This record gives sequence, C-alpha cells and structure tokens, in this order.
Amino acid sequence: MNMKFQFTIALILCLLSLVGFCFMALLISRQEIIRFDSAVISFIQGFESTILTIIMKAFTFIGSTGSIIVISIMALVIFYKVFKKRSELILFIVVLLGANLLFVILKLFFQRARPDLHRLIEVAGYSFPSGHATNAMAVYGILSFLLWRHIPARWGRTILIFISCIFILMIGISRIYLGVHYPSDIIAGYFTGGFSLTFAIWFYQRYEEKRYNQKHINEN
Repeated sequence: MNMKFQFTIALILCLLSLVGFCFMALLISRQEIIRFDSAVISFIQGFESTILTIIMKAFTFIGSTGSIIVISIMALVIFYKVFKKRSELILFIVVLLGANLLFVILKLFFQRARPDLHRLIEVAGYSFPSGHATNAMAVYGILSFLLWRHIPARWGRTILIFISCIFILMIGISRIYLGVHYPSDIIAGYFTGGFSLTFAIWFYQRYEEKRYNQKHINEN
C-alpha cells in the first residue's frame, strides 16, 4: 500500500469519524435516540448470566485506565527496544493522549448522566462519550496500525486485525451489558477514538511523505 493511498484513507476516515460523532451528538441533544438505546440495552442485558457477567467484567477491566496504562507502557518499550523507530513511539503517545484529552473535554461539555436502569457495577462520572470505547478504538487501533507495518505475513496481519476488532467490540459491549453506558455512548466513543487515531495517522503520513520526498531530492 503506497504512502499517498494511506494518506487519503486516513483523511477520509478522520472526516467520517468527525461527521459520525456530530450526528450522534445531534441525536442525543434532540432526544431522538432513546428508543434505540433502550432496545439495544434490553437485548444485550437479556443474555445476562453468571459466566457472561464474569467475561464482560474482564473486558471492562481490559479497557480500564489501569490496563490501558500497562498496555501502553509495554507497547512503548517494544517500539523503543525492538523496532527502534522514534517517530512511531511519538505517534503512539500522541494518539493515546489526544484520545483521552478529547473524551474528557466532551464528557464535561455534554454532561450526560449514565443509565439508571439495571447496573451490574457502579461507576461515577458522565456517560457521553464512553472513555472505554474511545480508548479501545485509539489504543488497539494504533497498535494495529504500527504492528501491521512490521508483520510481513498476511496471516499474521489477519490475526492482528481480528484480535483488535474483537477487543474493541467486546469492550464496548461490556459497558452496555454492565449497565454503565448507553449504546449511543459507545458508538460516539468509537467515533471519538477513531477521530483521534486517524487524525494523528494522517498527520504522521504527511510527515513521512515529506521526509521521503526530501530524501529523494537530496539523493538526486
């Protein structure tokens, strides 16, 4: 996949994420998504069982701040010690910090209360957008992007994307199942994380393209 194509894809996904979030915010401000949220919550919580609750709590733990910090530190060590690419290290940090700053600001702006239905755990703070969903999309997304560049085998890349998608999806579903987020919070969180992720990648690809072109100019 050439650099210009990656640059274009990142820009398109960035804009789609921004439009998607704005659309979700509009629906919530007009109270036009209540029926959708209630229907999805009822459907997901209808599968409640002891084993499934344990599984969902595990995925919520994986998406928690503490787990994200541990995963991030491990990733930073790998990128620094194994791949030795400082630019990738910086990109990872920018995506992580950008996503967290963004969802904190948005939570304070919208101040949406959490669902007051059937809760299996208690969580404080505002609901929209979901911090777990935002971090899941940002962290597992950027890990997939960076590791993809270092995995030559197609089957290895396929496994990488499959595992990342499962973790992103299940972390979001776990928050709905446990009764601490509306589905619209999760969707908006994915868009928030997606925007932070793709905007940083877009900027990174521009930097890489300019550096590549400058290198060829100097060689010629």
